Amino acid sequence: MEAMILKFVAAARAAGMRISTAETMDCLAQLPRVDVLDENQFITVLRANFAKSRLERARFDHLYQLFFHEIREDLDPASASLAGHMETIQEVLLAIEPQMPAMVAIADFLAAEPAAYLQMLQEMQSEGNSAGDGPRGAGSNLGSLVRRLPVLRALHRAREAVEDFLQANWDKIHWETRHDLKRHVERRLETARRLLADNGPPLMTVEANRTTATDIHGQLGQQPFANLSPGELMRLRDVIAQLVRKLRDMVSLRYAARSRGILDVKRTLRAAARTQGIPIGLRFRRKPPRKGRIVVLCDVSGSVWSSARFMLSMLYALQDCFDRVKSYVFIDEPVEVTRYFDDFDIERALEEILHCPDIAYGASTDYGRTLRLFKDRHMDTITKKTTVIVIGDGRTNYGNPEEGLLEAIRDRSRRVIWLNPETEQFWNSGDSEMRTYEVYCNEVRACWNLNQLAAFIQELVL
Repeated sequence: MEAMILKFVAAARAAGMRISTAETMDCLAQLPRVDVLDENQFITVLRANFAKSRLERARFDHLYQLFFHEIREDLDPASASLAGHMETIQEVLLAIEPQMPAMVAIADFLAAEPAAYLQMLQEMQSEGNSAGDGPRGAGSNLGSLVRRLPVLRALHRAREAVEDFLQANWDKIHWETRHDLKRHVERRLETARRLLADNGPPLMTVEANRTTATDIHGQLGQQPFANLSPGELMRLRDVIAQLVRKLRDMVSLRYAARSRGILDVKRTLRAAARTQGIPIGLRFRRKPPRKGRIVVLCDVSGSVWSSARFMLSMLYALQDCFDRVKSYVFIDEPVEVTRYFDDFDIERALEEILHCPDIAYGASTDYGRTLRLFKDRHMDTITKKTTVIVIGDGRTNYGNPEEGLLEAIRDRSRRVIWLNPETEQFWNSGDSEMRTYEVYCNEVRACWNLNQLAAFIQELVL
């Protein structure tokens, strides 16, 4: 069991999880206290020690499923008879293609040692993230395919080599063993291909965040922002105003009630003097909950603006609920527009933004350049109290997405939330880099109608 846990830790580290030696030792010390044959207890101990946040829990669950259910078939006694043949296959693969780095990792993967293969996928996924790397030419969609091609070739070559091995040993290996061996290798290769296509284990699972919003505003709530008629736009503004008033009232009541703080030891001991030193009545330090800080980075290109204006409207209508709201709009570089919302009402502010001379409305959308300039000019606005909200479709015109800079923003902030005004079926198509960006976000949501926007704002404020 100890050896198995250490192998799992090595695989998890290769996939990018941060697991210390102390955490590993704590896990090994706790396992004797539970029934390891009960998978719920077993996975709970591992998850409690290795997944330190909700962001890491999805990655841990993915790796646990991969390691203990998809790769570790050799734990099954029925697979023990294949161990000798698998060692021979591993030697054959290393002998025929010793010059291919990918083949070494694939050979280890087939032998139930996934660390090297996962590390290779992790390096492919993070390639180009460092600040010193230049643009990747024809865009990361094509670059990602180019980086996968050698691994795909090695997987195909490994399959051919296994078939040749089984054919050459037709008389030496029993037909049932040949059948089991071929199925075993095919299952492992299919898992390796799936991991390659998925670009490694995800940082978070977003299905829970992509649920259909509750229909609380009827047909108007389901209508896409881009398809609203002038009459529907007027009705939508009235509905948004009502929703804003309701949320403000709820926040005011919450702050007026004041949440119970931490235990006040001194006041508790003083009060216990009345009851012969027994602290019957506990006293707490009462303080109102702290308001969060918001930084909004909004794409104002033509394909996004019809939706983005409603999101900005609601955020700034509720700015009393936050400690600070700073807003930046961009097409190919970030421009701070907070002053417009401070000096004008929301409609006038949006019109001023549309005619702002600092925004190059004729330029092509460039998320990579925007993130670079934002880091150089405005990174000091982000602290651990800041929630960063990115509003955009993630379409980079096949430029370098600079996803490493988004990761730096996430590490510096409290969390990063991405609102995409496109329907999910168009994500990752064409020049969209949503698959690249969502890995570095704490939450990704489709937000193209009032129901989805209202559900997000309510969760953000309350």
